[in-house]
Amino acid sequence: MKSYFYLIIFTVLLSCSKNSVEKNCNFLLDVGISLQLNLNLPQYSQLQFPSNPVYVANAGNGGVIVINTGTGFAAFDAADPNHAPSSCSVLSINGLFGTCGCDDKNKYNLFNGLPEDNAALRCPLKAYRVEQNGNTLTIFN
Repeated sequence: MKSYFYLIIFTVLLSCSKNSVEKNCNFLLDVGISLQLNLNLPQYSQLQFPSNPVYVANAGNGGVIVINTGTGFAAFDAADPNHAPSSCSVLSINGLFGTCGCDDKNKYNLFNGLPEDNAALRCPLKAYRVEQNGNTLTIFN
């Protein structure tokens, strides 16, 4: 009887741990990416210092934004996950934030990908994995 109780509790906790936000985020495609960025190149050299995001075009849904967080690197798709893809839904970098060019100007924190200043936004930025090997970053999903 005790084992059934633990099984039920485990099942309930497991079902609650799923991210309910993700199931409503259907605008972005699961595009396979594999990028290698050489931090010695001028266009990526600012990634050697924390808090300097870089936009990489022609990858993912709307490009990829990479940032040195000070404790590692983070990479996010530059397409706004709360909009259907359009010419205005690609984020522009404004300091430590990515801002959508559409009328609602959705704003996202580039350190963690979470929406800023708008509780109605349900979807965080689509994150990609980042591995560092020397002066080379590999970004993939």
